[in-house]
Amino acid sequence: MAESAAPTEPKRLGVFNQLFRFIVIGGGCAVIDFGTYSLLLGVLGWPVWLSKSISFIFGTTASYLINRKFTFSGANTGNTKAKAGAFALLYTITFFVNMGSNQVLCVVFDAQEPWQFTLFWVIAQGLGTLINFIMLRVLIFRD
Repeated sequence: MAESAAPTEPKRLGVFNQLFRFIVIGGGCAVIDFGTYSLLLGVLGWPVWLSKSISFIFGTTASYLINRKFTFSGANTGNTKAKAGAFALLYTITFFVNMGSNQVLCVVFDAQEPWQFTLFWVIAQGLGTLINFIMLRVLIFRD
């Protein structure tokens, strides 16, 4: 007789493995974000604030879907609707931090050159990524 397999619990990842996955996935999502930002700002000539807003939404959506599946094992346990709501709240806050820091840097340093827009995007992205990883790991997708 065949034995029935016991249900397996998803393997919990250590903080360094989670951080590594978060950074790799974040890199891919950053490509989506920055590609959208560059297209809207540089090619279509849209304003910085609008280009950054739309690109952030695209990158964030991809980040949520991929990290939920591959990085944080606690994402699919407990009240997943509450976690999705907490994620939305966190990323709303991060949106204002990310977009605000990008906009402030562009204004304060009177950004005119493409390298300035790129540098300020990277700084804003780094700040948002740091906030997101800590809050996702500690509060939202904790194991």
